Amino acid sequence: MNIEISQIANLPSKFGNFKVKAFKEGEKEHLVIYKDNLDEVPIVRVHSECLTGDAIGSLKCDCGEQLQFALKLANKTNGMVIYLRQEGRNIGLLNKINAYALQDDGLNTVEANHQLGFRTDERTYEVVTFILHHFGIKKIKLLTNNPDKISSISDIEIVKRVPIIIESNTHNEDYLNVKKDELGHLL
Repeated sequence: MNIEISQIANLPSKFGNFKVKAFKEGEKEHLVIYKDNLDEVPIVRVHSECLTGDAIGSLKCDCGEQLQFALKLANKTNGMVIYLRQEGRNIGLLNKINAYALQDDGLNTVEANHQLGFRTDERTYEVVTFILHHFGIKKIKLLTNNPDKISSISDIEIVKRVPIIIESNTHNEDYLNVKKDELGHLL
């Protein structure tokens, strides 16, 4: 993989004091947020970008709450969050907003992606293995509900899946049910 890697910087945050390092893969710039003294087998969250949930606090999904949960846990357990620039299951922000509009008209998240000509999930995770190797990590506890992430991370031993449970609300209840029933998420 042709990846450009940044220097390490300090990132004090409301979730704790972290180190950060960026990995540029083509046009995508991913961020790794981690504790300086990572556990031997750290808890790792692989989080795909969700501008509406992560930055704006959208109630249509559980992404922002998952990211906050992961950062708090990474701080407490000397873990890591790998923030992948894969907005809207990797369909981009413009198409994600178009999918939102289709959802407003009654389609679910999967149907909306299909209506726009995309697969159910366009994300890939090859860069995760590269990043973990870069940090010398061979084993992780993966913080996820997504079985595709578990099967997509290669050459790294996942010793345990750690669930990430977020309370539903009236705006994301159907979305979470689709994730469970159609995408096989372990909710």
